[in-house]
Amino acid sequence: MTTRLALTALAAALLAACTTLPTPLQGEYAAITPHEAAARDATGTTVRWGGRIVAVEPQPNSTCFEMLSMPLDAYGRPRWASDEIGGRFIACRAGFYDPAVFEKNREVTFTGRIGGYENRKIGGYDYRFPRVDADVVYLWPVRERVDVITHPAPWPWWGWW
Repeated sequence: MTTRLALTALAAALLAACTTLPTPLQGEYAAITPHEAAARDATGTTVRWGGRIVAVEPQPNSTCFEMLSMPLDAYGRPRWASDEIGGRFIACRAGFYDPAVFEKNREVTFTGRIGGYENRKIGGYDYRFPRVDADVVYLWPVRERVDVITHPAPWPWWGWW
């Protein structure tokens, strides 16, 4: 009986390990989108946000990322084929992050606190960006697009040879 219980617990632990977030992204975070944060004052709220890079702005002591927010999947990665946008945000972190590596449309997930807001223009539109003081900048590997071509089994569709 105890062996069966131990094996069940081990199997559950192994399955749970397969579906967890990367270690730097783990933790408890508020369930608020950048769009919702821009509509009200959420300064100080701890968030885990991600999306695609719109622009990277290296500054003397930090780097700021203008991001197009996307919902995160179970692994904390922005959903790839989603048109569901949660607004825009700016994430800043101390240090230099090379714009050649953190290029436009790369997927990044950030954790940190909302440190304030910035008003900027998108085209001619005034937009209020929540600014995240990032603790973690997690750059995801580039997704390679693969076309899968399937062929039917040779029999019975191709006849009997």
